Amino acid sequence: MEHLLRSWQIAARTGKYVGLADDQYESLFYLAMLSWVGCVADAPEVSALFGDDIEFRSDAYGVDLAGASGLRFFTGHAGSGASVSRRLVATASLIATGGRGVVEGMQSHCTTVSTMAHQLGLPDAVGDGLRQFFTRWDGRGVPNGVGGTDIALPVRLFHLADVVEVHHRLGGVAGAVDVAGARRGKQFDPTIVDAFCEIAPAVLPEIGRQAELHELIADDRTLRRSLSEAELDVALEAVADFTDLRSLHRAGHSRGVADLAAAAATSMRLPEDRVRDVRRAGLLHDIGLHGLPATVLDKPGPLAATEWERVRLSAYYTERVLARPSALARLGAIAAQAHERMDGSGYHRGSSGSTIPVTGRILAASCMFRALTEERAHRRRRSVKEAATLLRTEVRAGRLDAEAADAVLATAGVGGKRRTGPAGLTPREIEVLRMIAHGASTVDVARGLGIAKKTAGTHIERIYVKTGSSSRSTATLFALRNGLLDALDL
Repeated sequence: MEHLLRSWQIAARTGKYVGLADDQYESLFYLAMLSWVGCVADAPEVSALFGDDIEFRSDAYGVDLAGASGLRFFTGHAGSGASVSRRLVATASLIATGGRGVVEGMQSHCTTVSTMAHQLGLPDAVGDGLRQFFTRWDGRGVPNGVGGTDIALPVRLFHLADVVEVHHRLGGVAGAVDVAGARRGKQFDPTIVDAFCEIAPAVLPEIGRQAELHELIADDRTLRRSLSEAELDVALEAVADFTDLRSLHRAGHSRGVADLAAAAATSMRLPEDRVRDVRRAGLLHDIGLHGLPATVLDKPGPLAATEWERVRLSAYYTERVLARPSALARLGAIAAQAHERMDGSGYHRGSSGSTIPVTGRILAASCMFRALTEERAHRRRRSVKEAATLLRTEVRAGRLDAEAADAVLATAGVGGKRRTGPAGLTPREIEVLRMIAHGASTVDVARGLGIAKKTAGTHIERIYVKTGSSSRSTATLFALRNGLLDALDL
């Protein structure tokens, strides 16, 4: 946790002693934040070569990856987790090709994350720096031959900080200084190493002071940038696209779920802000998959019990990660419900019935439908008609909400019959019920829907009769119990 934030702080503090210019400070921050995002681009390939890609990258911090030590590391991890015969084949292939697959993976990492920086509208210096992420001072990195001062100063600073942060946590100041010295003139710029070793106790952050790092960003005018609603959508779409890269079979999944859920929510006449929320939650609903190794995500056979538990935890990771920036917490609460089921059989909370808001119900139906129509390592893709049949089966079994599933199927163009809501409420009456639950008067309802005050009053009377309510508060409770409202709004 907070590895990249602490690495950025080390690099920025060290930069003051080696001539980091003010206009490079912002580039250093974004370079640090995005540096390892590109690892999702080659996760399937890394997994095929070295097994658990998360474990592989973690182990790599302890080794200088060039020369004999690098060869021992790569061959020692080749085919990890596989049978002895497969490990031998993987090792032989790695040696025979000269590690070409590893190099190609690094190039893919750099190219894709540089593209993300461009998509986010960041300065060209950030994208250019990210393309040098796997270079080395001695020129033995990727691209081969690029080294020395041809590497941008922010990149050289981060190369050192990224490694010493890990060794600081594991071995204290001495551990950080030792690894810096050992790789001086090889992976790291000697000038930066010398400056760091002199001031290491002052530039290494205190472990456990996470709040301080977030406060540093919030207080820094250079880094504190507000996004417009349109810019936020672009940023979330970038997150969705990179999340889907984590698996060979998920390209376009998050965008597809988001658009389907938004269209279904619109057909159910949810307010515009709710439609926007469910689309954004759809973009983010699988972000927790970054906590799963590709060996689990793309496993061709049944998952073991421990692997299945890791999958269930991915929904928790989604909610927890998005809860950290308070501006995204609401979206995280919706996104984490993509795998909940009405009968309580879903994950991660095992929520059921009225505890799942309508946005969560729509997202769950949208995610299931979209996933069924996509290929997976353990099954073939279903046709739209087959997916629709399976969705209706889930409704009959009590696992999916009928109204949400119908809206999704109608949006997807495979039917979905027109239904009345709970207690026989019409779509217009549900719309009015949502409004009065949020405190709208009869006049407010009439004005908001562009109808006569008398018509609005008639709708309210019918709502009270159908739901057995005698006041706004009891009608609101009915709406909550039946998933017509999001409790987070009240």
